[in-house]
Amino acid sequence: MQRYYVFFGTIGLALLSALGLVWTAWALIPLAVFGALAAIGVYDVVQSSHAILRNYPVIGHMRFLFEGIRPEIRQYLIESDQDEEPFSRDDRSIIYQRAKGVEDKRPFGTRLRVYDSGYQWITHSVVPKHIENADFRVRVGGPDCARPYDLSIYNVSAMSFGALSGNAILALNKGAKAGGFAHDTGEGGISRYHRQGGADLIYQVGSGYFGCRTPEGRFDPDKFAEQAADPQVKMIELKLSQGAKPGHGGVLPASKISPEIAEARGVPMGTDCVSPAAHPEFSTPIGLVEFIGRLRELSGGKPVGMKLCVGHRREFMCIVKAMLETDIVPDFIVVDGKEGGTGAAPLEFTNHLGMPLIEGLTFVHNAMRGAGLRDRVRIGASGKLVQAFDIAKALALGADWANSARGFMFAIGCIQAQACHTNHCPVGVATQDKLRQRALNVEDKWQRVARFHGNTMKALAEMTGAAGLTHPSQFRPHHLLMREKDRDMVTGDEVYPDLPEGFLVRGESDAFGYLMRWNRARAESFDPVD
Repeated sequence: MQRYYVFFGTIGLALLSALGLVWTAWALIPLAVFGALAAIGVYDVVQSSHAILRNYPVIGHMRFLFEGIRPEIRQYLIESDQDEEPFSRDDRSIIYQRAKGVEDKRPFGTRLRVYDSGYQWITHSVVPKHIENADFRVRVGGPDCARPYDLSIYNVSAMSFGALSGNAILALNKGAKAGGFAHDTGEGGISRYHRQGGADLIYQVGSGYFGCRTPEGRFDPDKFAEQAADPQVKMIELKLSQGAKPGHGGVLPASKISPEIAEARGVPMGTDCVSPAAHPEFSTPIGLVEFIGRLRELSGGKPVGMKLCVGHRREFMCIVKAMLETDIVPDFIVVDGKEGGTGAAPLEFTNHLGMPLIEGLTFVHNAMRGAGLRDRVRIGASGKLVQAFDIAKALALGADWANSARGFMFAIGCIQAQACHTNHCPVGVATQDKLRQRALNVEDKWQRVARFHGNTMKALAEMTGAAGLTHPSQFRPHHLLMREKDRDMVTGDEVYPDLPEGFLVRGESDAFGYLMRWNRARAESFDPVD
């Protein structure tokens, strides 16, 4: 309640000033000042357009004052204890503008230093194409999938109910429904807010098996089949790891488990909710792919895949060898980059564990090509993909679609206050405090979610047409150019080439160390060949 102290104080001072009129007419001056501030505070509490003002009446206006003076001031106040800005101001600005449906064009050309090393760009054509329909989709479902799904190439990435508020989940879900794209549930199970919005769902199954677990925390096939039978559930994603904290489990303390969270996760009240670091249902590569096959069977043939941040590259090749040996191939693989966000994780994990997206994506893409399985598997990419260029780059380097968490969080009002783990999110996005999450107006924010997606797809269509292509899936590594240092540029296929189909199974040598790791990998165990 401390955030209301200034508001209550202005009301109290206004009343005292009114009382002071009994003794002196000079009390009209403070009455006018504090009366105006109190009126502003009352309006802030009842209005529904600005979450900051609903949660911080009167003093919340300071944020907009700072932004009006200089946009960087607000970011400095939020991130003054960090050496590096975790999300660029240009990215935030583009998200806000596209979500609100306002002009996102800029004068004076690029804001980037085009002569710096590391600058990247997409090549364009002198005969650009006009693309009328920006509803780009990819069919997910291999030969063993009975119910393939036409997925948008840009979707809401995994964010659990419990990490996000009910209002945030509902706004994301209703926006996805309106925009015709999918919403990944995250590993916290399918909540009432996911169902209420009606959007297509990607049901994520993590190591805690929330929503499909036994009382002991093991996998319950009957509960899973019941969840997967829901018509809203279009795909099932087995989570092995996430980019922000790969190899790390989690504990949701009993004190933070509300009845709604217990309902969604299938856990009891009053007991800590544990997510193990590793899945208890399998421990070998063959066991993993067999579990994927089991999920596909239990789901009635819906697309089933896995999500991971790439760690030991040989271990991923163990999984690929298990696919070849059993002929059980996932319908999709989502590669989560090191850049992926989280509500809370040890600093060492967020900074120094896991592979960045581009390196992980190109490795998975080429490993599947090398095994001759790439045409049976779709690959998704996630990790700070918010602009059309980000999506185009991911598609050029091996992805079939992209997911975004941060982009859609900003669309519903996240200001990157980095208070997610405190339950004190100032805009009601990442909190279970009913009063705080009340500030997030679902009816306003779901429209921003839909607009952000639609306008980003339009921007991608324009970029695709400018490159002389008719669909983003046609982007290839050679469409991407990079400056490594002054007057020294390389094409994407020089740095991230598509390696030959089947080169691993044929035992061909290559210059990237794939074959060496392939020869040390085995389907029976994640341990290396001696």
